Amino acid sequence: MTSKVGSTLLAAVLCACASLIPISSSLAAPAPVPAVPPVVTGLPDFTDLIDKVGPAVVNIRTTERIKNGPSAMGDEELQEFLRRFFGVPTPRGQSPGQTPRRRAPQQDEEVQRGVGSGFIISGDGYVLTNAHVVAGADEVIVTLTDRREFKAKVLGADERSDVAVLKLDGNNLPFLRVGDSSKIRVGEWVIAIGSPFNLENTVTAGIISAKSRDTGDYLPLIQSDVAVNPGNSGGPLINMRGEVIGINSQIATLSGGYNGISFAVPVDEAMRVADQLRKTGKVTRGRIGVVMGELSKEVAESLGLGRARGVEVSQVEQGGPADKAGVKVGDIILKFNGQPIESSSDLRRQVGAAPVGSKVTVTVWRQGTQKDIPVTIVELEDPKSASKRMTPKKPSPEATPNALGLHVSDLTEAQRTDQRIPGGVLVDSATGAAGRAGLQPGDLILQLNNTQVTDAKQFNALVAKLDSKKPVALLVRREDQTSYVMIKPR
Repeated sequence: MTSKVGSTLLAAVLCACASLIPISSSLAAPAPVPAVPPVVTGLPDFTDLIDKVGPAVVNIRTTERIKNGPSAMGDEELQEFLRRFFGVPTPRGQSPGQTPRRRAPQQDEEVQRGVGSGFIISGDGYVLTNAHVVAGADEVIVTLTDRREFKAKVLGADERSDVAVLKLDGNNLPFLRVGDSSKIRVGEWVIAIGSPFNLENTVTAGIISAKSRDTGDYLPLIQSDVAVNPGNSGGPLINMRGEVIGINSQIATLSGGYNGISFAVPVDEAMRVADQLRKTGKVTRGRIGVVMGELSKEVAESLGLGRARGVEVSQVEQGGPADKAGVKVGDIILKFNGQPIESSSDLRRQVGAAPVGSKVTVTVWRQGTQKDIPVTIVELEDPKSASKRMTPKKPSPEATPNALGLHVSDLTEAQRTDQRIPGGVLVDSATGAAGRAGLQPGDLILQLNNTQVTDAKQFNALVAKLDSKKPVALLVRREDQTSYVMIKPR
Protein backbone atom coordinates (compact mmCIF):
# COMPACT_ATOMS: atom_id res chain seq x y z
CA MET A 1 0.00 0.00 0.00
CA THR A 2 2.76 2.41 0.97
CA SER A 3 4.65 1.58 -2.21
CA LYS A 4 1.60 2.34 -4.34
CA VAL A 5 0.99 5.71 -2.67
CA GLY A 6 4.66 6.61 -3.05
CA SER A 7 4.58 5.78 -6.73
CA THR A 8 1.46 7.90 -7.25
CA LEU A 9 3.01 10.89 -5.48
CA LEU A 10 6.21 10.56 -7.50
CA ALA A 11 4.26 10.49 -10.76
CA ALA A 12 2.29 13.56 -9.71
CA VAL A 13 5.43 15.49 -8.87
CA LEU A 14 7.04 14.55 -12.20
CA CYS A 15 3.91 15.68 -14.09
CA ALA A 16 3.82 18.97 -12.20
CA CYS A 17 7.46 19.63 -13.00
CA ALA A 18 6.94 18.72 -16.62
CA SER A 19 4.05 21.18 -16.93
CA LEU A 20 6.39 24.03 -16.08
CA ILE A 21 8.60 23.31 -19.13
CA PRO A 22 7.47 24.99 -22.39
CA ILE A 23 7.10 22.53 -25.24
CA SER A 24 7.96 23.47 -28.80
CA SER A 25 7.58 21.26 -31.81
CA SER A 26 10.58 22.98 -33.35
CA LEU A 27 12.95 21.64 -30.68
CA ALA A 28 15.51 19.09 -31.87
CA ALA A 29 15.78 15.70 -30.29
CA PRO A 30 17.60 15.86 -26.93
CA ALA A 31 21.34 15.10 -26.96
CA PRO A 32 22.25 11.64 -25.67
CA VAL A 33 23.15 11.58 -22.00
CA PRO A 34 26.83 10.59 -21.45
CA ALA A 35 27.28 7.14 -20.02
CA VAL A 36 27.83 7.23 -16.26
CA PRO A 37 30.72 5.07 -15.09
CA PRO A 38 29.67 2.23 -12.81
CA VAL A 39 29.64 3.07 -9.12
CA VAL A 40 32.32 1.29 -7.09
CA THR A 41 30.49 -1.06 -4.78
CA GLY A 42 33.44 -2.06 -2.62
CA LEU A 43 37.10 -1.56 -1.91
CA PRO A 44 39.65 -3.57 -3.89
CA ASP A 45 40.85 -6.89 -2.52
CA PHE A 46 44.67 -6.97 -2.41
CA THR A 47 45.08 -10.47 -1.01
CA ASP A 48 45.85 -12.38 -4.22
CA LEU A 49 48.08 -9.54 -5.43
CA ILE A 50 50.14 -9.61 -2.23
CA ASP A 51 50.50 -13.40 -2.36
CA LYS A 52 51.86 -12.99 -5.88
CA VAL A 53 54.34 -10.12 -5.41
CA GLY A 54 55.26 -10.33 -1.72
CA PRO A 55 58.03 -12.95 -2.02
CA ALA A 56 60.07 -10.66 -4.32
CA VAL A 57 60.23 -7.83 -1.74
CA VAL A 58 63.26 -8.00 0.55
CA ASN A 59 64.46 -6.56 3.84
CA ILE A 60 67.86 -4.85 3.75
CA ARG A 61 70.11 -4.46 6.79
CA THR A 62 73.37 -2.57 6.63
CA THR A 63 76.30 -2.58 9.01
CA GLU A 64 79.29 -0.30 9.38
CA ARG A 65 82.68 -1.09 10.84
CA ILE A 66 83.62 1.55 13.40
CA LYS A 67 86.84 2.11 15.30
CA ASN A 68 86.73 2.74 19.03
CA GLY A 69 88.72 5.78 20.05
CA PRO A 70 88.45 9.32 21.35
CA SER A 71 86.37 10.45 18.35
CA ALA A 72 83.99 7.48 18.35
CA MET A 73 80.49 7.81 19.79
CA GLY A 74 80.29 6.58 23.38
CA ASP A 75 78.50 3.32 24.21
CA GLU A 76 75.56 5.08 25.85
CA GLU A 77 75.05 7.56 23.01
CA LEU A 78 75.49 4.88 20.34
CA GLN A 79 72.99 2.49 21.93
CA GLU A 80 70.40 5.21 22.45
CA PHE A 81 70.87 6.48 18.86
CA LEU A 82 70.38 2.99 17.42
CA ARG A 83 67.38 2.28 19.66
CA ARG A 84 65.54 5.50 18.78
CA PHE A 85 66.17 5.77 15.06
CA PHE A 86 66.79 2.23 13.80
CA GLY A 87 64.79 0.08 16.18
CA VAL A 88 67.79 -1.81 17.52
CA PRO A 89 66.59 -3.54 20.73
CA THR A 90 68.05 -2.62 24.10
CA PRO A 91 70.49 -5.28 25.39
CA ARG A 92 68.87 -8.07 27.40
CA GLY A 93 68.34 -7.24 31.05
CA GLN A 94 68.52 -3.51 30.48
CA SER A 95 65.59 -1.08 30.50
CA PRO A 96 65.41 1.64 27.78
CA GLY A 97 66.44 4.39 30.16
CA GLN A 98 69.12 2.39 31.96
CA THR A 99 72.77 3.20 31.36
CA PRO A 100 74.47 0.28 29.57
CA ARG A 101 77.46 -1.43 31.11
CA ARG A 102 80.82 -0.33 29.77
CA ARG A 103 82.70 -2.83 27.64
CA ALA A 104 86.39 -2.89 27.00
CA PRO A 105 87.12 -0.98 23.77
CA GLN A 106 87.88 -3.11 20.72
CA GLN A 107 89.94 -2.34 17.66
CA ASP A 108 87.00 -2.68 15.25
CA GLU A 109 83.32 -3.22 15.87
CA GLU A 110 80.45 -3.74 13.46
CA VAL A 111 77.22 -1.90 14.31
CA GLN A 112 73.93 -1.86 12.52
CA ARG A 113 73.55 1.33 10.47
CA GLY A 114 69.96 1.01 9.37
CA VAL A 115 67.12 -0.95 7.86
CA GLY A 116 65.53 -0.52 4.48
CA SER A 117 63.68 -2.38 1.77
CA GLY A 118 64.25 -3.48 -1.81
CA PHE A 119 62.88 -5.78 -4.48
CA ILE A 120 64.28 -8.41 -6.83
CA ILE A 121 63.98 -7.61 -10.55
CA SER A 122 65.47 -10.80 -12.03
CA GLY A 123 65.67 -14.45 -11.09
CA ASP A 124 69.47 -14.33 -10.98
CA GLY A 125 69.49 -11.92 -8.06
CA TYR A 126 69.54 -8.27 -9.17
CA VAL A 127 67.91 -6.04 -6.54
CA LEU A 128 66.80 -2.40 -6.71
CA THR A 129 66.73 -0.12 -3.67
CA ASN A 130 67.50 3.48 -2.70
CA ALA A 131 71.07 4.77 -2.75
CA HIS A 132 70.61 6.27 0.71
CA VAL A 133 69.71 2.83 2.12
CA VAL A 134 73.20 1.44 1.36
CA ALA A 135 75.25 4.65 1.59
CA GLY A 136 78.34 4.20 3.78
CA ALA A 137 77.62 0.54 4.50
CA ASP A 138 80.47 -1.95 4.88
CA GLU A 139 78.14 -4.93 4.66
CA VAL A 140 74.64 -5.34 3.20
CA ILE A 141 72.44 -8.25 4.28
CA VAL A 142 69.31 -9.06 2.25
CA THR A 143 66.58 -11.23 3.78
CA LEU A 144 63.80 -12.85 1.73
CA THR A 145 60.33 -13.64 3.02
CA ASP A 146 61.28 -17.33 3.34
CA ARG A 147 64.03 -16.23 5.80
CA ARG A 148 66.92 -16.92 3.40
CA GLU A 149 69.75 -14.41 3.88
CA PHE A 150 72.30 -13.21 1.35
CA LYS A 151 75.33 -10.97 1.59
CA ALA A 152 74.68 -8.51 -1.22
CA LYS A 153 77.25 -6.84 -3.42
CA VAL A 154 76.56 -3.17 -4.19
CA LEU A 155 77.12 -2.86 -7.95
CA GLY A 156 76.55 0.90 -7.91
CA ALA A 157 74.60 3.70 -6.28
CA ASP A 158 73.52 7.01 -7.81
CA GLU A 159 72.92 9.77 -5.27
CA ARG A 160 71.20 12.14 -7.68
CA SER A 161 68.38 9.72 -8.51
CA ASP A 162 68.61 7.83 -5.18
CA VAL A 163 68.81 4.47 -6.97
CA ALA A 164 71.13 1.58 -6.12
CA VAL A 165 71.62 -1.88 -7.64
CA LEU A 166 72.59 -4.91 -5.53
CA LYS A 167 73.53 -8.44 -6.64
CA LEU A 168 72.67 -11.60 -4.73
CA ASP A 169 74.46 -14.90 -5.35
CA GLY A 170 71.34 -16.90 -6.13
CA ASN A 171 69.21 -18.41 -8.90
CA ASN A 172 65.50 -18.98 -9.55
CA LEU A 173 64.64 -16.21 -7.12
CA PRO A 174 61.16 -14.62 -7.08
CA PHE A 175 61.11 -11.29 -8.90
CA LEU A 176 58.75 -8.45 -9.77
CA ARG A 177 57.59 -7.51 -13.24
CA VAL A 178 58.52 -3.96 -14.19
CA GLY A 179 55.59 -1.81 -15.31
CA ASP A 180 55.36 1.38 -17.35
CA SER A 181 55.38 4.41 -15.05
CA SER A 182 54.57 6.72 -17.97
CA LYS A 183 51.07 5.20 -18.13
CA ILE A 184 50.09 5.66 -14.50
CA ARG A 185 46.92 7.62 -13.78
CA VAL A 186 46.08 9.87 -10.88
CA GLY A 187 43.55 8.08 -8.68
CA GLU A 188 44.57 4.49 -9.43
CA TRP A 189 45.13 2.12 -6.54
CA VAL A 190 48.68 1.20 -5.55
CA ILE A 191 50.33 -0.67 -2.69
CA ALA A 192 53.70 -0.44 -0.98
CA ILE A 193 55.51 -3.35 0.66
CA GLY A 194 58.52 -2.86 2.89
CA SER A 195 60.01 -2.90 6.37
CA PRO A 196 58.86 0.26 8.19
CA PHE A 197 60.51 0.45 11.61
CA ASN A 198 62.04 -2.98 10.79
CA LEU A 199 58.58 -4.59 10.62
CA GLU A 200 59.23 -6.86 7.64
CA ASN A 201 56.69 -7.54 4.87
CA THR A 202 54.37 -4.72 5.84
CA VAL A 203 51.74 -3.79 3.26
CA THR A 204 50.12 -0.34 2.92
CA ALA A 205 47.69 0.85 0.26
CA GLY A 206 46.48 4.10 -1.27
CA ILE A 207 46.16 5.93 -4.56
CA ILE A 208 48.42 7.91 -6.86
CA SER A 209 47.95 11.54 -5.85
CA ALA A 210 49.99 13.27 -8.58
CA LYS A 211 52.49 12.59 -11.33
CA SER A 212 55.78 14.31 -12.14
CA ARG A 213 56.27 16.17 -8.87
CA ASP A 214 59.34 18.39 -9.18
CA THR A 215 60.96 17.37 -5.91
CA GLY A 216 64.03 15.73 -7.41
CA ASP A 217 66.84 17.29 -9.42
CA TYR A 218 66.89 14.74 -12.21
CA LEU A 219 63.68 12.78 -11.70
CA PRO A 220 60.01 13.81 -11.61
CA LEU A 221 58.65 11.80 -8.68
CA ILE A 222 55.33 9.97 -8.24
CA GLN A 223 53.25 11.27 -5.34
CA SER A 224 50.90 8.94 -3.50
CA ASP A 225 49.09 8.72 -0.17
CA VAL A 226 50.45 5.26 0.58
CA ALA A 227 51.84 5.15 4.12
CA VAL A 228 55.66 5.20 3.96
CA ASN A 229 57.85 5.37 7.07
CA PRO A 230 61.54 4.86 7.97
CA GLY A 231 62.45 1.40 6.69
CA ASN A 232 60.10 1.57 3.69
CA SER A 233 62.81 3.30 1.66
CA GLY A 234 63.80 1.28 -1.39
CA GLY A 235 60.65 -0.83 -1.42
CA PRO A 236 58.34 -1.10 -4.45
CA LEU A 237 55.24 0.88 -5.33
CA ILE A 238 53.02 -1.68 -7.10
CA ASN A 239 49.93 -1.27 -9.29
CA MET A 240 46.87 -3.54 -9.35
CA ARG A 241 48.41 -5.65 -12.14
CA GLY A 242 51.26 -6.65 -9.86
CA GLU A 243 53.82 -4.48 -11.66
CA VAL A 244 56.33 -2.27 -9.89
CA ILE A 245 55.91 1.33 -11.03
CA GLY A 246 58.17 3.12 -8.55
CA ILE A 247 60.73 2.93 -5.74
CA ASN A 248 59.47 4.48 -2.50
CA SER A 249 62.03 7.11 -1.63
CA GLN A 250 60.80 10.20 0.25
CA ILE A 251 58.05 11.64 2.40
CA ALA A 252 56.83 15.19 2.92
CA THR A 253 56.68 15.75 6.66
CA LEU A 254 56.96 18.37 9.38
CA SER A 255 57.13 15.82 12.19
CA GLY A 256 59.60 13.27 10.80
CA GLY A 257 56.86 10.67 10.38
CA TYR A 258 54.34 9.92 7.64
CA ASN A 259 51.89 12.80 7.11
CA GLY A 260 49.90 11.49 4.14
CA ILE A 261 52.29 12.37 1.30
CA SER A 262 54.97 10.04 -0.04
CA PHE A 263 57.10 10.04 -3.17
CA ALA A 264 58.49 7.30 -5.39
CA VAL A 265 61.14 7.28 -8.11
CA PRO A 266 59.39 6.30 -11.40
CA VAL A 267 60.52 2.82 -12.37
CA ASP A 268 61.15 3.83 -16.01
CA GLU A 269 63.77 6.33 -14.86
CA ALA A 270 65.09 3.96 -12.19
CA MET A 271 65.66 1.20 -14.76
CA ARG A 272 67.60 3.57 -17.03
CA VAL A 273 69.84 4.40 -14.07
CA ALA A 274 70.07 0.73 -13.07
CA ASP A 275 71.18 -0.34 -16.54
CA GLN A 276 74.13 2.05 -16.36
CA LEU A 277 74.99 0.97 -12.81
CA ARG A 278 74.99 -2.69 -13.83
CA LYS A 279 77.26 -2.02 -16.80
CA THR A 280 79.71 0.54 -15.43
CA GLY A 281 78.96 1.06 -11.74
CA LYS A 282 78.15 4.73 -12.28
CA VAL A 283 75.71 7.01 -14.13
CA THR A 284 76.93 9.41 -16.80
CA ARG A 285 74.97 12.65 -17.24
CA GLY A 286 75.48 15.72 -19.37
CA ARG A 287 75.90 19.36 -18.46
CA ILE A 288 76.35 22.67 -20.30
CA GLY A 289 77.79 24.81 -17.51
CA VAL A 290 75.11 27.32 -16.55
CA VAL A 291 73.43 28.34 -13.30
CA MET A 292 69.69 28.75 -13.81
CA GLY A 293 67.02 30.85 -12.16
CA GLU A 294 63.24 30.65 -12.49
CA LEU A 295 61.57 33.43 -14.44
CA SER A 296 58.83 35.43 -12.73
CA LYS A 297 55.71 36.61 -14.52
CA GLU A 298 56.71 40.25 -14.09
CA VAL A 299 60.17 39.72 -15.59
CA ALA A 300 58.76 37.68 -18.50
CA GLU A 301 56.26 40.42 -19.36
CA SER A 302 58.89 43.13 -19.19
CA LEU A 303 61.11 41.15 -21.60
CA GLY A 304 58.27 40.69 -24.08
CA LEU A 305 57.81 36.95 -23.53
CA GLY A 306 54.13 37.32 -22.67
CA ARG A 307 54.10 34.65 -19.96
CA ALA A 308 56.59 33.06 -17.58
CA ARG A 309 58.39 30.35 -19.52
CA GLY A 310 61.96 29.23 -19.92
CA VAL A 311 64.76 29.74 -17.40
CA GLU A 312 67.07 32.68 -16.79
CA VAL A 313 70.81 32.14 -17.15
CA SER A 314 72.14 33.73 -13.95
CA GLN A 315 75.72 32.43 -14.21
CA VAL A 316 77.83 30.96 -17.01
CA GLU A 317 80.75 28.72 -16.07
CA GLN A 318 83.93 30.29 -17.35
CA GLY A 319 85.39 28.10 -20.10
CA GLY A 320 82.42 25.73 -19.93
CA PRO A 321 80.37 24.47 -22.91
CA ALA A 322 77.77 27.26 -22.76
CA ASP A 323 80.47 29.92 -22.40
CA LYS A 324 82.36 28.59 -25.42
CA ALA A 325 79.15 28.47 -27.46
CA GLY A 326 78.23 32.09 -26.65
CA VAL A 327 75.47 31.74 -24.04
CA LYS A 328 75.42 34.89 -21.88
CA VAL A 329 74.21 35.88 -18.43
CA GLY A 330 70.69 37.27 -18.79
CA ASP A 331 69.72 34.96 -21.67
CA ILE A 332 66.39 33.17 -21.28
CA ILE A 333 66.59 29.53 -22.39
CA LEU A 334 63.29 28.72 -24.09
CA LYS A 335 64.04 25.40 -25.78
CA PHE A 336 66.53 22.55 -25.62
CA ASN A 337 66.87 20.62 -28.88
CA GLY A 338 63.47 21.92 -29.90
CA GLN A 339 61.72 20.86 -26.67
CA PRO A 340 60.05 23.71 -24.72
CA ILE A 341 61.54 24.51 -21.32
CA GLU A 342 59.08 25.58 -18.64
CA SER A 343 61.26 25.32 -15.54
CA SER A 344 64.85 24.76 -14.43
CA SER A 345 64.03 21.12 -13.60
CA ASP A 346 62.94 20.60 -17.23
CA LEU A 347 66.27 21.85 -18.52
CA ARG A 348 68.31 20.00 -15.91
CA ARG A 349 66.69 16.67 -16.80
CA GLN A 350 66.96 17.14 -20.55
CA VAL A 351 70.59 18.19 -20.35
CA GLY A 352 71.36 15.32 -17.97
CA ALA A 353 69.85 12.80 -20.39
CA ALA A 354 71.77 14.12 -23.43
CA PRO A 355 74.72 11.94 -24.52
CA VAL A 356 78.11 13.28 -23.53
CA GLY A 357 79.89 14.69 -26.59
CA SER A 358 76.69 15.30 -28.54
CA LYS A 359 75.81 18.68 -30.06
CA VAL A 360 72.49 20.19 -29.04
CA THR A 361 70.65 23.37 -29.96
CA VAL A 362 69.82 25.77 -27.14
CA THR A 363 67.21 28.39 -28.08
CA VAL A 364 67.55 31.61 -26.08
CA TRP A 365 65.67 34.90 -25.84
CA ARG A 366 68.11 37.80 -25.91
CA GLN A 367 67.18 41.48 -26.11
CA GLY A 368 63.82 40.84 -27.72
CA THR A 369 64.93 38.26 -30.29
CA GLN A 370 65.14 34.47 -30.39
CA LYS A 371 68.51 32.87 -31.14
CA ASP A 372 69.61 29.24 -31.70
CA ILE A 373 73.01 28.35 -30.21
CA PRO A 374 74.78 24.99 -30.79
CA VAL A 375 76.31 23.64 -27.55
CA THR A 376 78.44 20.54 -26.97
CA ILE A 377 77.45 18.40 -23.97
CA VAL A 378 80.17 17.50 -21.46
CA GLU A 379 80.04 15.08 -18.53
CA LEU A 380 78.57 16.09 -15.19
CA GLU A 381 80.96 15.46 -12.32
CA ASP A 382 80.27 12.79 -9.75
CA PRO A 383 78.78 14.31 -6.55
CA LYS A 384 81.90 13.29 -4.63
CA SER A 385 84.07 15.39 -6.92
CA ALA A 386 81.64 18.30 -7.12
CA SER A 387 82.18 21.55 -5.24
CA LYS A 388 82.14 21.06 -1.49
CA ARG A 389 80.92 23.44 1.19
CA MET A 390 83.51 26.11 1.86
CA THR A 391 84.90 26.93 5.31
CA PRO A 392 83.76 30.38 6.47
CA LYS A 393 86.09 32.86 8.12
CA LYS A 394 85.56 34.15 11.63
CA PRO A 395 84.46 37.82 11.57
CA SER A 396 86.54 40.15 13.73
CA PRO A 397 84.86 41.23 17.01
CA GLU A 398 84.67 44.89 15.95
CA ALA A 399 83.10 44.14 12.55
CA THR A 400 79.37 44.83 12.19
CA PRO A 401 77.07 42.97 9.81
CA ASN A 402 75.55 44.78 6.84
CA ALA A 403 71.87 45.75 6.61
CA LEU A 404 70.88 42.18 5.67
CA GLY A 405 72.67 40.73 8.70
CA LEU A 406 75.61 39.32 6.74
CA HIS A 407 79.34 39.24 7.21
CA VAL A 408 80.95 38.33 3.87
CA SER A 409 84.50 37.97 2.58
CA ASP A 410 86.27 37.74 -0.78
CA LEU A 411 87.12 34.46 -2.47
CA THR A 412 90.67 33.66 -3.45
CA GLU A 413 91.52 32.96 -7.08
CA ALA A 414 92.00 29.29 -6.20
CA GLN A 415 88.54 29.14 -4.61
CA ARG A 416 86.93 30.78 -7.64
CA THR A 417 88.68 28.32 -9.93
CA ASP A 418 87.59 25.38 -7.80
CA GLN A 419 84.00 26.65 -7.72
CA ARG A 420 84.11 27.58 -11.43
CA ILE A 421 82.70 31.07 -10.81
CA PRO A 422 84.04 34.48 -11.86
CA GLY A 423 83.04 36.27 -8.67
CA GLY A 424 80.85 36.00 -5.60
CA VAL A 425 81.39 36.33 -1.87
CA LEU A 426 81.62 33.87 1.00
CA VAL A 427 79.11 34.13 3.87
CA ASP A 428 81.05 34.18 7.15
CA SER A 429 78.04 34.75 9.39
CA ALA A 430 74.30 35.24 8.89
CA THR A 431 72.03 36.93 11.41
CA GLY A 432 68.98 39.19 11.24
CA ALA A 433 66.94 39.01 8.01
CA ALA A 434 69.51 36.80 6.26
CA GLY A 435 69.55 34.33 9.12
CA ARG A 436 65.74 34.17 9.16
CA ALA A 437 65.78 33.49 5.41
CA GLY A 438 67.99 30.43 5.95
CA LEU A 439 71.43 31.65 4.85
CA GLN A 440 74.31 29.88 6.58
CA PRO A 441 78.06 30.39 7.00
CA GLY A 442 79.82 28.73 4.07
CA ASP A 443 77.18 29.75 1.50
CA LEU A 444 78.31 31.60 -1.62
CA ILE A 445 76.37 34.67 -2.83
CA LEU A 446 76.61 35.01 -6.59
CA GLN A 447 74.00 37.63 -7.41
CA LEU A 448 71.96 40.36 -5.69
CA ASN A 449 68.68 40.98 -7.54
CA ASN A 450 69.89 41.31 -11.16
CA THR A 451 73.46 42.37 -10.36
CA GLN A 452 76.34 39.93 -10.41
CA VAL A 453 78.39 40.00 -7.20
CA THR A 454 82.14 40.46 -7.73
CA ASP A 455 83.62 40.99 -4.25
CA ALA A 456 82.77 41.91 -0.66
CA LYS A 457 83.25 45.66 -1.13
CA GLN A 458 80.88 45.80 -4.10
CA PHE A 459 78.32 43.53 -2.37
CA ASN A 460 78.21 45.63 0.81
CA ALA A 461 77.88 48.79 -1.29
CA LEU A 462 74.90 47.26 -3.12
CA VAL A 463 73.29 46.26 0.18
CA ALA A 464 73.75 49.80 1.54
CA LYS A 465 71.70 51.19 -1.37
CA LEU A 466 68.77 48.79 -0.93
CA ASP A 467 65.32 49.99 0.02
CA SER A 468 64.86 48.57 3.52
CA LYS A 469 61.14 48.08 2.90
CA LYS A 470 61.52 45.91 -0.20
CA PRO A 471 62.53 42.22 -0.38
CA VAL A 472 65.80 41.31 -2.06
CA ALA A 473 66.65 38.22 -4.10
CA LEU A 474 70.06 36.60 -3.58
CA LEU A 475 71.39 33.84 -5.81
CA VAL A 476 73.03 31.46 -3.34
CA ARG A 477 75.18 28.36 -3.86
CA ARG A 478 75.39 25.73 -1.14
CA GLU A 479 77.74 22.89 -2.10
CA ASP A 480 76.56 21.96 -5.62
CA GLN A 481 73.04 23.39 -5.31
CA THR A 482 72.23 26.93 -6.45
CA SER A 483 68.92 28.72 -5.89
CA TYR A 484 67.37 32.12 -5.21
CA VAL A 485 66.73 33.10 -1.61
CA MET A 486 64.27 35.92 -0.88
CA ILE A 487 65.20 38.08 2.10
CA LYS A 488 62.23 40.03 3.38
CA PRO A 489 62.30 42.93 5.83
CA ARG A 490 60.25 42.59 9.00
